[in-house]
Amino acid sequence: MGSKTPEDQIPGGNDGPTSSGISSGGEPRGVHLSRDGDGSLGDGGDDDGDDDEEDEVVAGARSLNNAADNDDGNDVNGPKKKKRKPRKKKKKASAAATATKQSDPPRVPLSDLFPSGSYPAGEAQAYTKARDATTATGVDSDMNTARTTAAELRYQSRPHLEDPSLLNDYRKAAEVHRQVRQWVQDTVKPGKQTLLEIATGIEDGVRSLLGNQGLEVGDALKAGMGFPTGLCLNHEVAHYTPNPGQKDVVLRYEDVMKVDFGVHVNGWIVDSAFTMSFDPAWDSLLAGVRAATESGIKAAGIDVRICDVSAAIQETMESYEVEVGGKMYPVKPVRNICAHDIARYQIHAGKSIPFIKNNDQTKMEEGEIFAIETFGTTGRGKLYDDVGIYGYKLDYDAPAQVKLPFASANRLYKTIKEQFGSIVFCRRYLDRLGLDRYLAGLKSLESHGILESYAPLADIKGSQSAQFEHTILLRENNKEIISRGSDY
Repeated sequence: MGSKTPEDQIPGGNDGPTSSGISSGGEPRGVHLSRDGDGSLGDGGDDDGDDDEEDEVVAGARSLNNAADNDDGNDVNGPKKKKRKPRKKKKKASAAATATKQSDPPRVPLSDLFPSGSYPAGEAQAYTKARDATTATGVDSDMNTARTTAAELRYQSRPHLEDPSLLNDYRKAAEVHRQVRQWVQDTVKPGKQTLLEIATGIEDGVRSLLGNQGLEVGDALKAGMGFPTGLCLNHEVAHYTPNPGQKDVVLRYEDVMKVDFGVHVNGWIVDSAFTMSFDPAWDSLLAGVRAATESGIKAAGIDVRICDVSAAIQETMESYEVEVGGKMYPVKPVRNICAHDIARYQIHAGKSIPFIKNNDQTKMEEGEIFAIETFGTTGRGKLYDDVGIYGYKLDYDAPAQVKLPFASANRLYKTIKEQFGSIVFCRRYLDRLGLDRYLAGLKSLESHGILESYAPLADIKGSQSAQFEHTILLRENNKEIISRGSDY
């Protein structure tokens, strides 16, 4: 989920096989690259074995033979025999208990697929040396230099990424994301689903795999959606989700759809996104944005300056172009939306990474978590607020209760605080909880500065855009690309 850059602050890999709908080919400017083939993990599950029927047939035959020998239980040729106890039919194990593969749609809780409670690690990528600030003697510093006192204090205040329980929570959230997005890539086809059906399918899958529907007070804070599913088509670049009252849209062959959703376990949010297209004309656009994201991930690390990550992203993205109607268009990095760091229950924690060159000397630090994402477009590269509201968010330090003139606003605030805390939510989530007549309360909370809203962000109509994103953990000895999968 991209972090919007304020207007006055606009600054001057390891590829796996792709899934159906995610283009991975592309042509850097002036160079032809062969395209990778598509692949998918498959679906379905093993059939349950049932060996009971044959045993029961044999037992029944024996019982009939005994009855024929002697109706009263006594053998005509010998002493009384013991009656055979009828065999009890074994109970068939439930599908969830015997599942070894995810269902379609995904509904098998992850705890059934990983009974040990230990979840797969992300890709561990070694840190590379980055050109740091030149010392007074003119010698380049190593990126892993000793921290200043202030940096040490910040490090001590952060939860430690080497904590096994924290890591396992993060890896669980990442595995849920991988399995749900695989279902999206395998099943979503143009002309078959609406955006609402896709969004609810993703969110139902996430909640089912986590084994938590999030309907009771406080349940959604234990595990659930990290933010509402973003499904942005074409020139709509970020922050759109289907909401009540909007016209439902059917996905078309010519659409380019950004799929951006988050999963959290105990507040640790995995933020990852990909783009689906069905028309090969947009393969180069997707390839350029995906390559730019990989460049950002490669450049990121402890003590790396944000300006260096931004420069790597821009250089890669601008080396790609797209042919439309016989004319070549450069892939432009979006100027006023950024990658960002993540904290517990906070999708945007304060640091931002633009996609264009800048002079931000802020360093990435050990123990930080970043959503490295890029957005590329064939349009202007500068987004505007479109019509509607994507979602809402309370501040992380919001009080337990507020006192506003409208009692309905106070009640709504209490529900939002208890159910979502500082996690971004949308109106569909309020409907799901059974709330109604909440629009006036939302407006009141927003007008008093208590609730922050997010508008959809768009480029000029007729343009196309793409997004790819991974969550990375800056651990002591490596960066873990926690959301990495075989698809991207």
